Amino acid sequence: MQKRIIGIDLGGTRIKAVALDANGHLLHETYQPTNDGDDTSWKNAVAVAVKELQHLLNINETVIGLSAPGLPNIDNTAIAFMPGRLQGLENFNWSNYLQQPTYVLNDAVAAMMGEATFGAAINKKNVVMLTLGTGVGGAILIDGKPYQGGFNKAGHIGHMVIDDEGDCDVTGMPGSLEDCIGNCTIEKRSRGKFNSTYALLEAYKNGDAFAKEVWLKSVRQLAIGLASIINILSPEIIVLGGGITQAGDDLFEPLNSYLDQYEWRPGGNKTTIVKATYGDFAGAIGAACFAMSKQTL
Repeated sequence: MQKRIIGIDLGGTRIKAVALDANGHLLHETYQPTNDGDDTSWKNAVAVAVKELQHLLNINETVIGLSAPGLPNIDNTAIAFMPGRLQGLENFNWSNYLQQPTYVLNDAVAAMMGEATFGAAINKKNVVMLTLGTGVGGAILIDGKPYQGGFNKAGHIGHMVIDDEGDCDVTGMPGSLEDCIGNCTIEKRSRGKFNSTYALLEAYKNGDAFAKEVWLKSVRQLAIGLASIINILSPEIIVLGGGITQAGDDLFEPLNSYLDQYEWRPGGNKTTIVKATYGDFAGAIGAACFAMSKQTL
């Protein structure tokens, strides 16, 4: 019988679930509200999603990957640190709860695993991924394996410093990349004129000079951050995901122009910048890929 893997993405708003075969084909997908605030509710919703997919697959047990915000423990059995949201998530052992082998990882790492296994970075061994949305997440693949580092904290690229005189972000870092381009600071960056990156981009497309100034400054700072990452890790490819990448050419064209200016390219070697393949189900697909890599059924 062909292998079947289930991936769950436990988000603050929605729980997304997928079933994949060993070749990465998406067999089934489902989602439902998280209802954060009542941990009994969302834990049960995860269990229901697993049972629903197993029913569709006509199997009783499989390996499960679970993607969630926060830092997983060293064994990838639970999220060890997730302050402020999803109360009841920290140190909750999903294998015990679901009574099936369940591997837990950070949501940005999960998204990268999906891209590296079946998506935009397939067959690449050294990869960096950034998710550009409300904040800026990140993940690293080294020699074909996700690099989680000491305390499983690696990949928090959004908290690298771009402007040492900037305001401190949620981790206490001044002028972080997240604050330079994340949707969380768009009102501050635009002096209250825009309340979302989408609104900023609409004005930018319509020729608004102030919107152009704000947007291109953010993209230039992103390019500086990417060039720094390239100098440190020298990845073959950088994958950009998240809602801000929906800007398309309005993001990638100026970004590549700035990288022409900032990226160090000895011997003409250039790191490829690409848009992520997977959208809304990236975390769930990546969680399934991670589980697939951890255990042979």
